[in-house]
Amino acid sequence: MMDSVTTPLPSVGLDALEGMANRAATVVERLRDRVFTPDARKTLDLSFNVKRAAGMVGRSEKLIRDAEADGRLPQADVNPETGRRTGYSLKDVNRMRDVFNTRPWRAETDDPVVIAVQNFKGGVGKSTIVCHLAQYLALEGYRVCVVDCDSQASTTSIFGLNPDIDIDEQEETLYPFFRHGGPVSLDFTLRATYWDGIALIPANLGLYDAEYEFAARVVRESATALDRLREGIDTIKGRFDVVLLDPPPALGMISLSVLRAADALIVPAPPNNIDFASTGHFLRMMVSTLQQISRVSADPDYKFVKILVTKMNDAKGAHVSIKRMMDHVFAHDMLSAVLKDSAEIDNATANLKTVYEITGAATRSETHKRCRAYLDAVGREVEVLIRKTWPSHHPRLRREGLL
Repeated sequence: MMDSVTTPLPSVGLDALEGMANRAATVVERLRDRVFTPDARKTLDLSFNVKRAAGMVGRSEKLIRDAEADGRLPQADVNPETGRRTGYSLKDVNRMRDVFNTRPWRAETDDPVVIAVQNFKGGVGKSTIVCHLAQYLALEGYRVCVVDCDSQASTTSIFGLNPDIDIDEQEETLYPFFRHGGPVSLDFTLRATYWDGIALIPANLGLYDAEYEFAARVVRESATALDRLREGIDTIKGRFDVVLLDPPPALGMISLSVLRAADALIVPAPPNNIDFASTGHFLRMMVSTLQQISRVSADPDYKFVKILVTKMNDAKGAHVSIKRMMDHVFAHDMLSAVLKDSAEIDNATANLKTVYEITGAATRSETHKRCRAYLDAVGREVEVLIRKTWPSHHPRLRREGLL
């Protein structure tokens, strides 16, 4: 009989793991307490001067002042000490767009675009892209719905909701919708946000349980149950121009439902060996899985599928080399814009904000301006792709030299 082997390392059992989980929960709670004060509601502090507002609306400053003078627009708030306008909110700008009929909305005959930002690997920037793209489109005047399908609920947190406190998993996420006999419409969970023009379907950790219950449902009802999310989105998408889906970073039933619900895909891919290999595996697995599902349901027909390079660092030779290879191999499948690695995004996220929500002196730094330029470039390119799916926008796209 062999003598028992002793080790200086204590064994780690369930009790020890539970202790680690509890300690982690304490840290998360403290971080959220720092951002979410009791009964606080997140607000949008963005303010635009009349020149910036005129540019956003597409009309001159004089026309805006004339509309205020004749009552078509409310009088702007004025600082009593300086006599100058205090600035316009996004809601004010959208009111101007309504008065001058410059909303960029799709026509009623155009279909809303449902875009999934999808990659089965975590940490590639999915939620970052979803939140910033939603806010970019809102600033441009579009009606956007964000659907958080990830139980980690990062997107929900960025939009000012504490997933552990503000969201009831049994009533206010996709969880009841995926259950057998659940609601037929997503109206029950759709809520407005502090961003004018953006609505949210939130998530929290309870959505993790839906993964297993939904898998059992697929077994019982066949793969056609994977079309459930698409059917739910069909009940609300008519109110929006764009629906953005933030799926979990895994190949599961909810992720497959997202692939079935979307009619366009953006695949974030950092330019390093591991993440790029993961993206290759994702594309292969996606094709294989959708081929299997198409045996019992219709083939997917995406309006566009684009790879977006994220977390790019030009100072790293490997990043530059892999990016060059991606451009060569994928050619027309890549977005031209690149989301560079930026401390500005990390700093904003640490405070549960986006770069678009940063105000004051911080916006005058070169770091902020560069990061904002990267994000705007991604947003503009995706916006053009969206507009190309709308026949009503084709004449204007031709005039702009974009079609």
